[in-house]
Amino acid sequence: MIPGFAAQKYRTLIASIFILIVGVIVPQRSLSRAGEQQSVIHQLRIYEIFDSNKKAFHDRFRDHAMRIMARYDFNILAMWESKKDNRTEFVYLLEWPDRETMTDRWEKFLRDQEWIKIKKETGEMYGPLVGEIQDRVLYLTDYSPRKALAK
Repeated sequence: MIPGFAAQKYRTLIASIFILIVGVIVPQRSLSRAGEQQSVIHQLRIYEIFDSNKKAFHDRFRDHAMRIMARYDFNILAMWESKKDNRTEFVYLLEWPDRETMTDRWEKFLRDQEWIKIKKETGEMYGPLVGEIQDRVLYLTDYSPRKALAK
C-alpha cells in the first residue's frame, strides 16, 4: 500500500496524464482498430532515475538527448518528473506520424555515434543515470476529442 501523501501524488500524476491524453488528443480510430494505420500515435516513456545523479540525467537529456532526438524528428510534447513509491521517474510523451516512423527513428537515435559516446562518457562519470524503462504506444479511441496536441 502506498502511504497517503505519496498515493495522492501518484493519483494526481495518473489523472493529469489521463486528462492530457484523453482531453487533448483529436479523435482518430477505435482502439479495436489499433493495428491499422493512424495519422498520429503517441508514445509514453517512463524512466526510473536516481536522486543521487538526477541533475546529471536532466543535464544529459536536456543538453544532448533532446538535441540529437531532434535530428531524427522526435516530437516531444511534454515532460514530467514523478515520484512513485520511493522511486523518482522521468516521464515524457512523444507524438509520431505512425508506428513505422517511431520504430525507424528510435533505431537511428540509438545507433547515433554522438549519442553512444555521450552515454558512455556520462555513465563513466556519474554511474548509471537510468534504471528501468517503461515504454507504451498509445492508440486513440474513436471518441477521443483530438488527434494531436496543440502546437
